[in-house]
Amino acid sequence: MAIAKAERLMNLALCLLGTRRPLSKRELRDSIEAYVEAFGPGNGATGSDDSFNRMFERDKDDLRELGLVIETVENLDGEVGYLARRDSNRLPAITLDAEEAAALGLAAKVWQQARLAGAASGALQKLRAAGLPEDVDPYGSHGALEPRIPVHEAAFEPLMLACRDRRPVAFGYRKATAARPEQRHVEPWALECWRGHWYLAGWDRDRGAERVFRLSRITGKVRSRSGRYTAEVPDVVTVRETVAGWAGEIADRSARIRLRTGAGYPLRAKATSVRELGDGWDELEIPYGHGLDAWLVEFGPDVVVLEPAELRADVVDRLRAVAKG
Repeated sequence: MAIAKAERLMNLALCLLGTRRPLSKRELRDSIEAYVEAFGPGNGATGSDDSFNRMFERDKDDLRELGLVIETVENLDGEVGYLARRDSNRLPAITLDAEEAAALGLAAKVWQQARLAGAASGALQKLRAAGLPEDVDPYGSHGALEPRIPVHEAAFEPLMLACRDRRPVAFGYRKATAARPEQRHVEPWALECWRGHWYLAGWDRDRGAERVFRLSRITGKVRSRSGRYTAEVPDVVTVRETVAGWAGEIADRSARIRLRTGAGYPLRAKATSVRELGDGWDELEIPYGHGLDAWLVEFGPDVVVLEPAELRADVVDRLRAVAKG
């Protein structure tokens, strides 16, 4: 079905681009084999005319979404015709200097281990054909560090497409303190990676507020929903600040914990003070922000929260939820 639709859209686009005069619906219906096979010639029954009109309008909207500029022209007899002028659908020449080409190559290299590897490679091939400098190797060495963004969650790709298309989504989400997932309805804004974990920032329709979701806690399939956004999408900087705060990167208080000697080096790197307690334990003072409880749980029995009390309670609740499965 997907292949048949793609072929139909391609044939419609070629007809609209190849004509020098506007073509009516009847002419397009008789010119495209898929329409003839499905609905017969343009003088068919009224029922088939209605079905064709609905399909044609959907196909026309799909082509416009893909970027094709389709003009609607009415002749002297009042008949409506359609065409896509070549000058309106021709992209300007792409010119890239060596630094811009290297930046694009590096960005594509980042995604080589992710599900976007094929799309990244295809995009570079198109840029090469459009004038990418021949003396620039997009996949050449850019230093001793190899940039990689690991993506293991199945929810990444559908959420990425939903962010791009501004489509609301629904998915099951299991909070760290909950034994079962809950259904969430979200207007997705952007995907961000923090501490090796992917997060989705968006507007939670059920709660009427912005929320951040860790992709590893999304269960089942991500399903697109009809309709448009109801909340305004913040700029990129604001979204990143939201994810950073939710992931515990922004702290406005301090917490005091006990940490087993020789363990928890990421916590030690963030500590503002460290004091040896003896018996294999140290006492650390660390910045305390949203998400710290989820991070501390990852260290298991090597961490004991001393204060504040609410952080200790949150960590205990998360550990109990994990123990219950």
